[in-house]
Amino acid sequence: MRAIVIEGFGGPEHLVYEELPEPDPLAGHVVIEIKAFGLNHAEMHMRRGEWAEAAPVSGIECVGLVKSCPGGEFPIGAKVAALMGGLGRTINGSYAEYTRAPASNVALIESDLPWEVLAAIPETYATAWTCLFRNLEITQGQFLVIRGATSSFGRAAVDLAVEAGLRVVGTTRDRSRFALLEDLGAERGELEVPDLSRHLAESKQVDVVLDLVGNSTILDSLDMLRRGGRACLAGWLGGLDPIADFNPLLRMASGVYLTFFGSFVFGTPGFPLSDVPLQTIADQVAAGRLRARPSRVFSFDEVREAHQVMEAGEAGGKMVVVIDP
Repeated sequence: MRAIVIEGFGGPEHLVYEELPEPDPLAGHVVIEIKAFGLNHAEMHMRRGEWAEAAPVSGIECVGLVKSCPGGEFPIGAKVAALMGGLGRTINGSYAEYTRAPASNVALIESDLPWEVLAAIPETYATAWTCLFRNLEITQGQFLVIRGATSSFGRAAVDLAVEAGLRVVGTTRDRSRFALLEDLGAERGELEVPDLSRHLAESKQVDVVLDLVGNSTILDSLDMLRRGGRACLAGWLGGLDPIADFNPLLRMASGVYLTFFGSFVFGTPGFPLSDVPLQTIADQVAAGRLRARPSRVFSFDEVREAHQVMEAGEAGGKMVVVIDP
């Protein structure tokens, strides 16, 4: 099979096309014929050598068809999505024509949507859904601030939250993207600044915050919450530097909740992938209620170019790669 291998750490030129053996069937795993996969910042960090783990073949998610499943968890030929479970980190991932994923990290996703649209759903929407409905426990009518809302993850979160009946304000570093957020159903956009809690009209009245900017803003996100409010840290658009001098006694308001989510836990007993309604999400996309659409679609031969776009911050949303256009 054709695969893309990380040949030394560095720029996109270190993504090298090679012929590798197809993965053998293995009990408890599913061999998937990949039709398309989404691109993620995690893969950029793996390529650079900035991640703790990086398999030779990158890629943390895909959609495709079941080729073999020794345990019988999924029928041969079924449409499925796979994400995490070590893909791209400890086992070869989705930058290939075939991959082998743990059955616990595979989900049926039967749909007539094109592969490139299905590929925009798994990692981004599964993570956004879990942050919102499990960690933040959102309910209709709440006021939600999403920091980093014009990222692919942020857009999915806006999409899901608006569909769930929340009032949403999203932040971005570019005022020209306010219209994009309003088009997604947000009440308005706010310019992302480190001390947003001092400028937000609803500060101290916010029910929930989903912070995708990261360690540089999470303390400020806590400052805008009402008593009993919740904040979820789930992204690092602002960089991976640790929180400096975090003393809860001095920096956390009493009665607010701080939670964290990393999608690497999908497939573990506490976070089974079956908990995420991926099929329902795909059905809502097909019905036009959710807007999971790729910002750009690349062929398998254009993965280096896609990484260049991602590295330049010009993705404009969720980018996907289609194996056989």
